[in-house]
Amino acid sequence: MRLRGPISAAAMAVIAATVTVPAVADTPGVPSTPPPAVDPAMTRTGLLSIDSVGPQRERLRISSAAMRRVIEVDVLRGTGAAPRPTLYLLDGVDGEATSGWLSKGGAAEFFADKPVDVVLTGGGTGSMYSDWVRHDTALGLNRWETFLTDELPPIVESLLRSSGRRAIAGVSMGAQAAMMLAQRHPGRYHAVAGMSGCYSTADPLGRAVTTITVASRGGNVENLWGPPTSPEWAAHDSLLGAEALRGTAIYLSAATGVPTGADLVAVAQSPTLVEALRLAGGGAALEAGARSCTERFAGRLTELNIPATVHYDTAGMHTWPDFEAQLPKAWQSLTSALY
Repeated sequence: MRLRGPISAAAMAVIAATVTVPAVADTPGVPSTPPPAVDPAMTRTGLLSIDSVGPQRERLRISSAAMRRVIEVDVLRGTGAAPRPTLYLLDGVDGEATSGWLSKGGAAEFFADKPVDVVLTGGGTGSMYSDWVRHDTALGLNRWETFLTDELPPIVESLLRSSGRRAIAGVSMGAQAAMMLAQRHPGRYHAVAGMSGCYSTADPLGRAVTTITVASRGGNVENLWGPPTSPEWAAHDSLLGAEALRGTAIYLSAATGVPTGADLVAVAQSPTLVEALRLAGGGAALEAGARSCTERFAGRLTELNIPATVHYDTAGMHTWPDFEAQLPKAWQSLTSALY
């Protein structure tokens, strides 16, 4: 990876943390699981099945013609009678089969008494939730932008009898993706929230963060949008495309990398010393980088006189306890645009 231009201390911290402190049992650049299998015969998009997981939670299996495989999606049904607005909530880089917002972030409990339907996808590991220009050996065929904006909404919003008002939010990689999707599809989302994310792709910091995100899960970043000289890198840059967000309610948040009490508990409860070091060192550096990215993006919005709600925490270390604590603040900001 070759970068041009100066790199901030925060960016260098992100690079060091992501490259030198891998997750437990992971080898840098090697995916922990094989990529999803592609079915060439899957040329139609449709709802295959619905399974009840709890009183308000359902798991949908949806065939995606774009990605040539079945995508599993969790839905949290809101309170009160339909129609209700819809919130699409994106996961971070791990992109496990069940969204981290459900397994670690307390989303089911938080939204249990809210009049909103929440849609959470699984399996977007290292994908940036984008349409890749090529199939990747490690991460497979990714056409997430098409799935999230074209294929999924007609199915899920029809099933839920949606009000037609929608928002999109995410954390870390999902924060960057949420902002990209809102910027690239003006008017589709009434509100967008990014928690602990980076929002550029075409400048040295943005290229570094994007490259690291993909490479940390074994992917080749040139399969994402081509080489960095490709216009697709600029087309996905939310700083460059910020004008398209005018009229969309925007929420941004980030912390400092200083551990909270909950962070220290999470570190202490780590199953191994390696995992504890990853949380303590990597999490602090990643959040410091996210803070720098958020400040730059908020500054760009101010330059353009585009309103945004921006929240900076004095402590927080890029861990799920921190993200869970941000969810109520993000939701409060989104509600004014959804009702």
